Amino acid sequence: MSHPFWAGKRVTVTGGSGFLGQHIVKRLEEGGATVFVPRQKDYNLTALDSCLRCLLEHPCDVLFHAAAYYGGIGINVSEPAYLYYRNLVMGANLMEAARLTHVSKVVNIGTACSYPGFVEGDMKEDDLWAGPCHPSVVNYGLTKKMLAVQGAAYKRQFGLDSIHLILTNLYGPGDSYNPERSHVVAALVRKWVEADLDNKPEIEVWGTGKPVREFIYVEDCADAIVLAAEKYDDVTMPLNIGTGVGTTIRELVETLNDVTGFKGRLNWNADKPDGAMRKVLDVTRMKAALGGWSPPTNLRKGLEKTVSWYRANKKEADTKW
Repeated sequence: MSHPFWAGKRVTVTGGSGFLGQHIVKRLEEGGATVFVPRQKDYNLTALDSCLRCLLEHPCDVLFHAAAYYGGIGINVSEPAYLYYRNLVMGANLMEAARLTHVSKVVNIGTACSYPGFVEGDMKEDDLWAGPCHPSVVNYGLTKKMLAVQGAAYKRQFGLDSIHLILTNLYGPGDSYNPERSHVVAALVRKWVEADLDNKPEIEVWGTGKPVREFIYVEDCADAIVLAAEKYDDVTMPLNIGTGVGTTIRELVETLNDVTGFKGRLNWNADKPDGAMRKVLDVTRMKAALGGWSPPTNLRKGLEKTVSWYRANKKEADTKW
């Protein structure tokens, strides 16, 4: 169904064929927007001339920057320079190209990795600069945080409108289940489904299960992003996108047990690190800005959809980068 805000608008979505981006594109097209997704083979977004060519050849009213070079702990350890350089220059070049081509609004997709690594309690937008990023994610998290700085600077000097959205942990159909790229839910879903398929007697789980994390179903996240693009305009204050619901790793594992039907033993390896004990976004500002909206998909329902999709698409999902 067409939406009055998006009907007739021209929109570009970087990363629009990716895990999150494809859902953003679907919602925009359903709203009546004409959406262009730049492909890496046609446009090198780490080069300013290529970004300019993209936005000149495909003029847009709104630019969503959802493209990112990212991965799990392995990528953070082995490719810190690539993580830093590619994400930093991609964001900087797209913002510069947007202002040169008179884009009306830029929607930058950030990450909770940008928050201080040792912040206590739920993470509020006001805490973004309260300390350094955690060392394990600084090369990625800091580059996204700099987009918030660039957005405010470009508004002051050039009048370019932009917003900066900070996402919590995503999961759902279409994610990468490759061990080099996958995050916690995808990694656990793969482990549980394979244990069930192979009739394994037990699964090893790292840590104690006590740390608290937050997870948002990818389709809900896309809804929030498109809604924020429509309703939120404060370039000086980032906006958290999450559920605000904390889930212990043990609760996540037990829910996966129920969803997959795994009947074996769980071997909690407490010699492995837990990481930070609590990482949950405060979504008070989000609910106010988005007219009271909250993610409708609870964790169990989202995991049921995710496990079902993964079972049906396992080969493709395991090789996706």
